[in-house]
Amino acid sequence: MRTATRLLSRSAASSMVVAAALALVGIQAAAGQTASAATKQAPSVVTCTAANTKLTVTEVSRPINHLLLKATNTGAKPCYAYSAPYLRAGADAQAPLPWARETTPQAVVMLKPGQSAYSGVLTYSPDGAGGGAEKTLGVILTDKKGGATGKEKTLKLPNGGVFFNSAATVTYWQDNAADALSW
Repeated sequence: MRTATRLLSRSAASSMVVAAALALVGIQAAAGQTASAATKQAPSVVTCTAANTKLTVTEVSRPINHLLLKATNTGAKPCYAYSAPYLRAGADAQAPLPWARETTPQAVVMLKPGQSAYSGVLTYSPDGAGGGAEKTLGVILTDKKGGATGKEKTLKLPNGGVFFNSAATVTYWQDNAADALSW
C-alpha cells in the first residue's frame, strides 16, 4: 500500500510540474507576442531637424541679457533634441556661441509631436569684451554625435536687434523654459 501511494504521489507531482512548465511557456509566449506587437506599433524616434521642428526666439524679462530659443516638434514622429544648438549671432559671426557645459541634462530631451524643448541664450555680460547689436540668429540643430543636422535656419532677433559680446553662451536643450533660463 505504501509503495502504491508513493508511486501515485510521484506521478501526480511529475504531472503537476509538467503542467506548470507548460503553463509558464504559454505565458512567456503570449508575453513575447505582446511585446513584439507593441514594438511594431511604437513609432520610431528621429532626430530633431529644421525640417521637423519649428524654431522661435524671444526676449525674456528675467534674467536680463537672455533670450529663449524654443524648438517645437512639428513632425508626426517623436524626435530627440540632442546636445545644444549651434548658434551664430549675426550674419558675420565666424564661430558658433559656446555651449554652457554646466547645463548638460541627465538625459536627451525627447519631443513628442507638438512638444517643445528650450535653450537659454546669454547674450552679453559685463565680463565680456567687444560686441555689437545683431539682427539675426543662425540656428543649426545637432545630431547624436554633435554634428549638424542640416542647413542653418535664420531667425530675426526681437526689437530689431540684440547686443552680443564675447561672453555670449547657449545652454543645452531642456524640457522646460525655467531650467533653460536658470543658469
